[in-house]
Amino acid sequence: MCCENQALMDEMLAKVIEEHKDMPGALIPVLHEAQAIYGYLPEDVMKKISEGLGEPVAKVYGVATFYSQFSLTKKGKFKINVCMGTACYVKGSADILNKLKERLAIEVGECTEDGKFSLDACRCIGACGLAPVITVNDEVYGRLTEADIDDIIDKYEAMEA
Repeated sequence: MCCENQALMDEMLAKVIEEHKDMPGALIPVLHEAQAIYGYLPEDVMKKISEGLGEPVAKVYGVATFYSQFSLTKKGKFKINVCMGTACYVKGSADILNKLKERLAIEVGECTEDGKFSLDACRCIGACGLAPVITVNDEVYGRLTEADIDDIIDKYEAMEA
């Protein structure tokens, strides 16, 4: 990341903190906006939020790790989420997840070196009738088999070409 971009993002964060610092319950809205700015919540950003809001770092970290919408790790341009809820699991989502890990050469919670893909697993996305299901960003893919994974990944890789 370029130093100019980092400075701009830090400036944006400072403005967000300033706008919210005197509001009760400001922590969650600030965390949301910080994640929108940086794409995730790195440790140094949580420290800045802690200092800016006068909250202990442990509280900021605790809130960021409690709510699933916050991420402490960098996410790829294409965020893949594998449903591991009961219906999906019974219908083979663990095999789908393993195929994705193999194809992308990353583990759950990681991002590919080129920043294109990140991989996560969740408990349920509410599409049980389509089990097993994955999402790529906001697109839902259902009734999957391991054989479908290469075509899905190829589709997103082609978007980058």
